Amino acid sequence: MTKSCISVGLIQQANSHSVQNNIEKTCKNIQECAQNGAQLVVLQELHNSLYFCQSQDANVFDLAETIPGPSTKIYSDVAKKHGIVLVTSLFEKRTAGIYHNTAVVFDTDGSIAGMYRKMHIPDDPAYYEKFYFTPGDMGFTPIKTSLGTLGVLICWDQWFPEAARLMALQGAEILIYPTAIGWESTDDDAEKTRQRNAWIISQQAHAVANGIPVIAVNRCGFEEDSTGVTQGIEFWGSSFVAGQQGEILCELPTDKEKNAVATITMSRTESVRRIWPYFRDRRIDAYQNITKRFIDSTDK
Repeated sequence: MTKSCISVGLIQQANSHSVQNNIEKTCKNIQECAQNGAQLVVLQELHNSLYFCQSQDANVFDLAETIPGPSTKIYSDVAKKHGIVLVTSLFEKRTAGIYHNTAVVFDTDGSIAGMYRKMHIPDDPAYYEKFYFTPGDMGFTPIKTSLGTLGVLICWDQWFPEAARLMALQGAEILIYPTAIGWESTDDDAEKTRQRNAWIISQQAHAVANGIPVIAVNRCGFEEDSTGVTQGIEFWGSSFVAGQQGEILCELPTDKEKNAVATITMSRTESVRRIWPYFRDRRIDAYQNITKRFIDSTDK
């Protein structure tokens, strides 16, 4: 049964080359959030390592782990120790040659409540994810936990309203986006502002369109591109929680590591959907073309 209010912990951190140090730092931050009352803690995308997708290096596949595996054991123990629901983001080795960008959710007893494999995979300068990740094949399926039903998506997924809608239509009560996004150093200040604002607005819109809260947790700090193709990424932080009408309940800085705990009033979903009944008014009889790549004049 979903609680009327949930305390959510956000962990925004800068990572180093040491996976062990990153894990220890993350576990310490989880403990801090739990001690400050967090019932649900959300980690950033690929929190065990640097964001390695800036370059294409086959040796990086050595970082991938099976699920269950060493990292799931660590985070299972942490979730159980603190009695929290924990949303992690891991580099999954499914088998030789098949790797995924995978969110694993642990319940308060340390059990794996569910998984989500990233569906939308970018392939852009500094974000060469198609080299590393096979697109997810688990669909947009919410994960049931003791706190409620979570619609967990990952980073690039956050730009697609279809993903958010499908999660909500299947009963997701919160949308959660572990993220790694930032500025390439050649972007001017105006472009940087446009990009960050678009990122926030897009996710606020998912909250509004579906009448449910949104949690986005991004990394911060500068990470260089070892190949020199780009000038590295300055991850813009700005992790936030938005309420059912898109209102910002908590927002972290762009340039600092920070943990925060915010309260989400889950019971507001009912009242918001009564005044904004988008689900009622959807014209499901007229949306057949939504599954097409593009609608040519001959398709109309």
